Amino acid sequence: MNGRERVLAVLEGREPDTLPFMPITMMFAADLIGRPYGVYATDYRVLVEGQLRVAELFSTDHVSCISDPAREAADCGARIMYFDDQPPAIDESAALLADKSRLVSLTPPDPLGGGRMFDRVQAVALFREKTGRTLLIEGWVEGPMALSADLRGINTVMLDFFDDPNFTRDLMAFCADLAIAFARAQLEAGADIIGIGDAAASLIGPEFYASFVLPEEKRIIDAIHGLGGKVRLHICGNTTPLLPYFRSLAADMIDLDSMVSMKVARDTLGPSQVLAGNIEPVKGLCDGSPDQIRQYMVDTVQACAPAYIMTAGCEVVRTTPNRNLHAMRDGGRAAFRAQL
Repeated sequence: MNGRERVLAVLEGREPDTLPFMPITMMFAADLIGRPYGVYATDYRVLVEGQLRVAELFSTDHVSCISDPAREAADCGARIMYFDDQPPAIDESAALLADKSRLVSLTPPDPLGGGRMFDRVQAVALFREKTGRTLLIEGWVEGPMALSADLRGINTVMLDFFDDPNFTRDLMAFCADLAIAFARAQLEAGADIIGIGDAAASLIGPEFYASFVLPEEKRIIDAIHGLGGKVRLHICGNTTPLLPYFRSLAADMIDLDSMVSMKVARDTLGPSQVLAGNIEPVKGLCDGSPDQIRQYMVDTVQACAPAYIMTAGCEVVRTTPNRNLHAMRDGGRAAFRAQL
């Protein structure tokens, strides 16, 4: 099997030849090719070069367009701070929707309109040209909670749940509509799977998640499935209280951060839900020894395989030794073979 076939086999409940390896690499990929991260995040050609180099050196099964959370917000008109060698960041001191009345007149940007979203669409197209159908191509969108926080400000949107629930629902719906349009553009350009990054969702309780965020995440996932794509749901942080709600989402792949017990997740979500994760990126993957990493992968594979894809709890940090990524990949695959 090639990488794309391997991942799809797991996502579709078929038997792979070995476990897929899909680590999130961003600054790590830029450093690998000696390019500043500010360039990696703003020039799709550099991003593609970095991802292809990661795939070549570490035999990953995918390439990804993820770079930073500021693409949709930038095209909406938010003020973005750019740095030479760090990810772009939203300037929350001048949040686009600090005045919430602006939402009714905010026009959703066109993902093909030449802005930062279009840069990502171009990355997908170039990946398709470079890889054909040998590696899984992953597009990316911001989830409703994450983009709401980007547009409104994280602290302000937390108060909105209490102060103006009707506005909050309208904001989440706007963000979901934009995510669907952005996902469609990436799928049409050649993406196989869309990652939904909704990190801020781990900061709210189950009641707010179920009432405000879950319906819009579900709408995005259903739309992507309707367009023929797969879905990777990635929510940083401790999502243990949200696990029971994930069952209704029908996401093809659920990424879990290091705070979440993989065994608890498997017990909660059942044997067929594909899980991904979740070695701690700094203390575990970056600073751990190869032997420690291999043992972690043995434990994780025993808890989660065969409906399991290898990745860290979040982004592979830029100082991670190459040998540790190799240990993660090889340790997981050796543990999987031992189970057969």
